Amino acid sequence: MRTKFLFAALSCATASAVLHAGALDELRGFVTQTQSARAVFSQTVIGRNGKPSQKASGTFAFQRPGRFRFVYEKPYAQTIIGDGQKLWIWDKELNQVTIKPMGDALGATPAALLTGDGQLERNFTLKDIGESDGMQWVEATPKQQEAGFEKVRIGFKAGQPLAMEVRDNFAQTTVLQFSGFERNVKFEANVFRFTPPQGADVIGE
Repeated sequence: MRTKFLFAALSCATASAVLHAGALDELRGFVTQTQSARAVFSQTVIGRNGKPSQKASGTFAFQRPGRFRFVYEKPYAQTIIGDGQKLWIWDKELNQVTIKPMGDALGATPAALLTGDGQLERNFTLKDIGESDGMQWVEATPKQQEAGFEKVRIGFKAGQPLAMEVRDNFAQTTVLQFSGFERNVKFEANVFRFTPPQGADVIGE
Protein backbone atom coordinates (compact mmCIF):
# COMPACT_ATOMS: atom_id res chain seq x y z
CA MET A 1 0.00 0.00 0.00
CA ARG A 2 2.88 2.37 0.78
CA THR A 3 4.25 1.82 -2.75
CA LYS A 4 0.89 2.79 -4.25
CA PHE A 5 0.85 6.00 -2.21
CA LEU A 6 4.30 6.87 -3.62
CA PHE A 7 3.08 6.22 -7.17
CA ALA A 8 0.08 8.46 -6.60
CA ALA A 9 2.25 11.21 -5.21
CA LEU A 10 4.49 11.18 -8.24
CA SER A 11 1.40 11.15 -10.37
CA CYS A 12 -0.13 14.11 -8.88
CA ALA A 13 -0.71 16.94 -11.44
CA THR A 14 -2.65 20.18 -11.53
CA ALA A 15 -3.54 22.96 -13.95
CA SER A 16 -5.24 26.38 -13.98
CA ALA A 17 -5.54 29.30 -16.36
CA VAL A 18 -8.28 31.31 -18.05
CA LEU A 19 -11.88 30.95 -16.92
CA HIS A 20 -14.10 29.23 -19.53
CA ALA A 21 -11.07 28.07 -21.53
CA GLY A 22 -10.88 24.49 -22.75
CA ALA A 23 -8.99 21.94 -20.71
CA LEU A 24 -5.91 22.03 -22.96
CA ASP A 25 -5.80 25.81 -22.67
CA GLU A 26 -6.12 25.45 -18.90
CA LEU A 27 -3.17 23.07 -18.76
CA ARG A 28 -0.94 25.11 -21.04
CA GLY A 29 -1.84 28.28 -19.21
CA PHE A 30 -0.90 26.65 -15.94
CA VAL A 31 2.47 25.56 -17.28
CA THR A 32 3.38 29.08 -18.39
CA GLN A 33 1.80 31.02 -15.52
CA THR A 34 2.37 28.92 -12.43
CA GLN A 35 5.86 28.51 -11.03
CA SER A 36 4.84 27.20 -7.61
CA ALA A 37 1.71 26.07 -5.79
CA ARG A 38 0.30 24.24 -2.77
CA ALA A 39 -2.97 22.51 -1.96
CA VAL A 40 -4.73 19.91 0.16
CA PHE A 41 -5.55 16.55 -1.41
CA SER A 42 -7.60 13.46 -0.74
CA GLN A 43 -6.76 10.21 -2.50
CA THR A 44 -8.72 7.06 -3.29
CA VAL A 45 -7.39 3.97 -5.05
CA ILE A 46 -10.07 2.10 -7.00
CA GLY A 47 -9.37 -1.56 -7.73
CA ARG A 48 -9.99 -3.52 -10.91
CA ASN A 49 -13.43 -4.44 -9.55
CA GLY A 50 -14.42 -0.77 -9.44
CA LYS A 51 -14.52 -0.63 -5.64
CA PRO A 52 -12.46 1.75 -3.46
CA SER A 53 -9.64 -0.12 -1.73
CA GLN A 54 -7.46 2.58 -0.12
CA LYS A 55 -7.89 6.14 1.07
CA ALA A 56 -5.38 8.76 2.14
CA SER A 57 -5.10 12.52 2.56
CA GLY A 58 -2.49 15.21 3.06
CA THR A 59 -0.90 18.30 1.54
CA PHE A 60 1.41 18.96 -1.38
CA ALA A 61 3.56 21.76 -2.72
CA PHE A 62 5.78 22.23 -5.75
CA GLN A 63 8.18 24.66 -7.35
CA ARG A 64 9.41 24.43 -10.91
CA PRO A 65 11.54 22.84 -12.13
CA GLY A 66 11.49 19.47 -10.44
CA ARG A 67 10.88 20.32 -6.78
CA PHE A 68 7.90 18.96 -4.88
CA ARG A 69 6.77 17.91 -1.42
CA PHE A 70 3.95 15.51 -0.54
CA VAL A 71 2.99 15.01 3.10
CA TYR A 72 0.61 12.13 3.76
CA GLU A 73 -1.16 12.66 7.08
CA LYS A 74 -3.70 9.81 7.02
CA PRO A 75 -3.86 6.83 7.35
CA TYR A 76 -0.18 7.06 8.32
CA ALA A 77 2.57 9.68 8.12
CA GLN A 78 4.82 9.68 5.08
CA THR A 79 6.80 12.49 3.45
CA ILE A 80 7.98 12.48 -0.17
CA ILE A 81 10.32 15.22 -1.36
CA GLY A 82 11.91 15.84 -4.75
CA ASP A 83 14.76 18.34 -4.46
CA GLY A 84 15.51 18.50 -8.19
CA GLN A 85 18.20 15.81 -8.04
CA LYS A 86 17.06 13.18 -5.57
CA LEU A 87 13.79 11.72 -4.38
CA TRP A 88 13.48 11.33 -0.60
CA ILE A 89 10.82 9.07 0.93
CA TRP A 90 10.45 9.09 4.71
CA ASP A 91 8.18 6.61 6.44
CA LYS A 92 7.73 8.12 9.89
CA GLU A 93 6.28 4.99 11.48
CA LEU A 94 9.22 2.85 10.36
CA ASN A 95 11.69 5.76 10.67
CA GLN A 96 13.04 4.68 7.30
CA VAL A 97 14.34 6.96 4.55
CA THR A 98 14.65 5.78 0.93
CA ILE A 99 16.70 7.84 -1.51
CA LYS A 100 16.41 7.54 -5.30
CA PRO A 101 17.86 9.58 -8.17
CA MET A 102 15.26 11.64 -9.99
CA GLY A 103 17.17 11.68 -13.26
CA ASP A 104 15.74 12.26 -16.71
CA ALA A 105 13.04 9.67 -16.11
CA LEU A 106 10.90 12.24 -14.30
CA GLY A 107 10.04 13.90 -17.61
CA ALA A 108 8.01 10.89 -18.72
CA THR A 109 5.97 10.60 -15.51
CA PRO A 110 2.70 12.34 -14.60
CA ALA A 111 4.73 14.38 -12.09
CA ALA A 112 6.23 16.25 -15.05
CA LEU A 113 2.82 17.81 -15.68
CA LEU A 114 3.21 19.39 -12.27
CA THR A 115 6.91 20.08 -11.74
CA GLY A 116 8.64 19.74 -15.10
CA ASP A 117 10.01 22.18 -17.63
CA GLY A 118 6.70 22.65 -19.44
CA GLN A 119 7.51 20.80 -22.68
CA LEU A 120 4.49 18.53 -22.30
CA GLU A 121 4.16 17.32 -25.89
CA ARG A 122 7.68 15.93 -25.73
CA ASN A 123 6.57 13.13 -23.40
CA PHE A 124 2.77 13.05 -23.67
CA THR A 125 0.00 12.96 -26.21
CA LEU A 126 -2.58 15.48 -25.00
CA LYS A 127 -6.24 15.83 -25.90
CA ASP A 128 -9.28 17.67 -24.64
CA ILE A 129 -11.93 15.07 -23.76
CA GLY A 130 -14.77 17.46 -22.96
CA GLU A 131 -16.96 18.11 -19.94
CA SER A 132 -17.96 15.61 -17.27
CA ASP A 133 -19.10 15.97 -13.65
CA GLY A 134 -19.11 19.73 -14.08
CA MET A 135 -15.43 19.87 -15.07
CA GLN A 136 -13.43 20.28 -18.26
CA TRP A 137 -11.06 17.32 -18.73
CA VAL A 138 -7.72 16.87 -20.47
CA GLU A 139 -6.17 13.45 -21.01
CA ALA A 140 -2.40 12.83 -21.15
CA THR A 141 -1.07 9.56 -22.57
CA PRO A 142 2.65 8.80 -22.16
CA LYS A 143 4.66 8.32 -25.34
CA GLN A 144 7.08 5.94 -23.62
CA GLN A 145 5.78 2.38 -23.35
CA GLU A 146 7.70 1.78 -20.12
CA ALA A 147 6.08 4.75 -18.35
CA GLY A 148 4.30 2.47 -15.85
CA PHE A 149 0.82 3.93 -16.36
CA GLU A 150 -1.74 4.11 -19.14
CA LYS A 151 -3.08 7.65 -18.89
CA VAL A 152 -3.80 10.65 -16.70
CA ARG A 153 -7.02 12.68 -16.69
CA ILE A 154 -7.12 16.15 -15.12
CA GLY A 155 -10.36 18.04 -14.40
CA PHE A 156 -10.75 21.82 -14.15
CA LYS A 157 -13.52 24.12 -13.06
CA ALA A 158 -13.49 27.92 -12.92
CA GLY A 159 -9.77 28.01 -13.61
CA GLN A 160 -8.84 25.69 -10.75
CA PRO A 161 -7.74 22.05 -10.66
CA LEU A 162 -10.30 19.94 -8.86
CA ALA A 163 -9.48 16.34 -9.74
CA MET A 164 -6.93 14.02 -11.25
CA GLU A 165 -7.24 10.36 -12.23
CA VAL A 166 -4.30 8.06 -12.96
CA ARG A 167 -4.93 4.66 -14.52
CA ASP A 168 -2.01 2.30 -14.04
CA ASN A 169 -0.98 -0.78 -16.01
CA PHE A 170 -2.81 -3.05 -13.56
CA ALA A 171 -6.24 -1.52 -14.31
CA GLN A 172 -6.28 0.35 -11.00
CA THR A 173 -7.24 4.02 -10.87
CA THR A 174 -5.93 6.52 -8.34
CA VAL A 175 -8.33 9.44 -7.90
CA LEU A 176 -7.14 12.67 -6.28
CA GLN A 177 -9.31 15.63 -5.35
CA PHE A 178 -7.80 19.05 -4.62
CA SER A 179 -8.90 21.92 -2.40
CA GLY A 180 -7.39 25.15 -1.12
CA PHE A 181 -5.21 25.53 -4.22
CA GLU A 182 -2.79 28.49 -4.05
CA ARG A 183 -0.61 29.56 -6.99
CA ASN A 184 2.82 31.21 -7.14
CA VAL A 185 3.58 30.82 -3.47
CA LYS A 186 6.93 32.08 -2.18
CA PHE A 187 8.42 29.11 -0.36
CA GLU A 188 11.36 29.03 2.00
CA ALA A 189 14.31 27.15 0.46
CA ASN A 190 14.17 24.39 3.09
CA VAL A 191 10.65 23.33 2.06
CA PHE A 192 12.13 21.19 -0.74
CA ARG A 193 15.12 19.89 1.19
CA PHE A 194 15.29 16.85 3.41
CA THR A 195 17.69 15.73 6.12
CA PRO A 196 17.18 12.20 7.47
CA PRO A 197 16.10 12.21 11.14
CA GLN A 198 18.61 11.01 13.67
CA GLY A 199 18.57 7.24 13.96
CA ALA A 200 16.66 6.68 10.71
CA ASP A 201 17.45 3.67 8.56
CA VAL A 202 18.66 5.13 5.23
CA ILE A 203 18.35 3.07 2.05
CA GLY A 204 19.85 4.13 -1.28
CA GLU A 205 22.25 6.86 -2.27
